[in-house]
Amino acid sequence: MSVTDTGTIVRAAGAGDVEQLLELFVALADYEQLRDELRADPQSLREALFGERPAASALLAERDGETAGYALFFPTFSSFRVSRGIWLEDLFVLPEHRKAGVGRALLSAVAARVPGADGRLEWAALDWNELALGFYRGLGARLMDGWTSLRLDGAELARLAAESDDRR
Repeated sequence: MSVTDTGTIVRAAGAGDVEQLLELFVALADYEQLRDELRADPQSLREALFGERPAASALLAERDGETAGYALFFPTFSSFRVSRGIWLEDLFVLPEHRKAGVGRALLSAVAARVPGADGRLEWAALDWNELALGFYRGLGARLMDGWTSLRLDGAELARLAAESDDRR
């Protein structure tokens, strides 16, 4: 747990925080206008974050005894650099706590978890979210020109996976 100059407390989320995390997921989904894509439920989230093989980690930020935001992240690996890093899946601060150092405190806590001197922290942001993009640029983050995010899911993912002889 860390406490910043602004009084923000950042701590690792635990299994008892699942409902609180889900409420934050809903707030983020509403903000990003993606509520129809939200499928998280308490049981699957508890297993994903706190089960036998956690898929990701989460941090919670608190201000004045209230939940203010969260970060969700997981490890990555760079083949070219042969180094470990972190992918920041979510960084979200509730509107009433923005401009109070909460986002910076969360991102700083995630950055502190990047292993090694050659590690890196990466994430994606919605192109319309100028508030977030300005915040990230202010930290020294750079846009990755020349890169486009891609995704396979649903039927397309199942169809491609079915082509493989490797049935894990």
